[in-house]
Amino acid sequence: MDFRTFQFEENLQDGLDAMGFEQPTPIQEKAIPVIMEGKDLIACAQTGTGKTAAFILPILNKISKTGSEKLNTLILAPTRELAIQIDQQIQGFAYFLGISSIPIYGGGDGVVWEQQKRALETGAEIVVATPGRLIALLAGGKMDLSSLEHLILDEADRMMDMGFSDDILKIVNYLPQKRQTVLFSATMPSRIRQFSMKILNKPEEISIAIGKTAEGVTQSMYSVYDPQKEDLVRHILSQKPYEAVIIFASTKEKVKALYKVLRKDFDVEAFHSDLEQVEREKIMSNFKNKMVKILVGTDIISRGIDVVGIELVINFDTPSDPEDYVHRVGRTARADKEGEAITFVNPKDQHKFVRIEKLIGMNVTQIPLPEGLGDGPVYSGEKAKSDSSSSGPKFKDKSKKKKKKPFKPRENEPAGEERKQEPRENKPIENKPAQSPPSNSGEAKPSKFGQRKNVIDS
Repeated sequence: MDFRTFQFEENLQDGLDAMGFEQPTPIQEKAIPVIMEGKDLIACAQTGTGKTAAFILPILNKISKTGSEKLNTLILAPTRELAIQIDQQIQGFAYFLGISSIPIYGGGDGVVWEQQKRALETGAEIVVATPGRLIALLAGGKMDLSSLEHLILDEADRMMDMGFSDDILKIVNYLPQKRQTVLFSATMPSRIRQFSMKILNKPEEISIAIGKTAEGVTQSMYSVYDPQKEDLVRHILSQKPYEAVIIFASTKEKVKALYKVLRKDFDVEAFHSDLEQVEREKIMSNFKNKMVKILVGTDIISRGIDVVGIELVINFDTPSDPEDYVHRVGRTARADKEGEAITFVNPKDQHKFVRIEKLIGMNVTQIPLPEGLGDGPVYSGEKAKSDSSSSGPKFKDKSKKKKKKPFKPRENEPAGEERKQEPRENKPIENKPAQSPPSNSGEAKPSKFGQRKNVIDS
């Protein structure tokens, strides 16, 4: 099957030909006909499967066929980076169509804000927005959504995680009830399904297998201790002249620290939420244009950043969520290209990696540490699920029987069978030194502490 099967308008097909689009991905093949029929849709597919084109192309085709001079489509995205990326793809596909779009997002300077306002005033058929900034515009009466025909929610699960569900419902109240609504999500937990029922009308459902990484990705892992990680990164990056590498760390503090270490020897930039929007856009632009070879960042770049040609993804920290692993790895081997993904797993995170292997349905190859780094921890695989040492503090196993010590009777305590067993009293144990056994003459006194075993256990 190729894109001509969809019988797009000639100018749209010309744009696809110019961009080298020939065969649709599975999500495109299934979603595009449903959207072209005007039905509501819930589509579930992981990052890197071509979801953006799956909803942009049928919308552009409809606008091109029927014509529209007013705002026709609203696309909601969780982050400014994703909003910018979607807008750029729209401009590429619509190059021969004369259809305009505008990204609306917060965090920019006054110049960006003025550009957004002018674009809204002059008119754009498609608006790509983050929920927070759009709410501010609607509350200020800056936007009229009465002509809207299509509402697209991209990365819906991510928007839920970021707490945008209430904002989305507020936005929906400004929209015409008669519209087509399409929801795309990388995962489909029950809360997403419940939320979709509030804004969609008898939707069709499409699901592409979640958890299966691209076939072109070579996946491997190192079992390491945290102090070994920085030297291991340096070793990996020095093996060949990589042109495009993303390193994921769990916190922005780790991103900053790793950046300081690597910048001495490598062409690297740090990408995190503390940067101003202008700085983030400049860094991402330089990375896409290969002016920066290595990008160190948090999960802010694991979704929605479309950079073709990523050769290597390094998980400096094991992702807490197995699906985040899939999204990170999905940054490489895009568009049927090959790529490599390497994950560092410390003892505390071994149980996380077991869950990852279960989700992706394979055992990831473990690579021995290079010489000079010392030995790493033993990766226990399935045992890591129940290994308390990998996920928390160590506790003594009280279920194990303790070896009894030879019995030494205390003062005034008879030995052997003459000792009487009485319940132990709740009195503190007196640390008296053991003395010689008394003679068996006379009447033996009962033990103050009952059975010797109880003393040991106490």
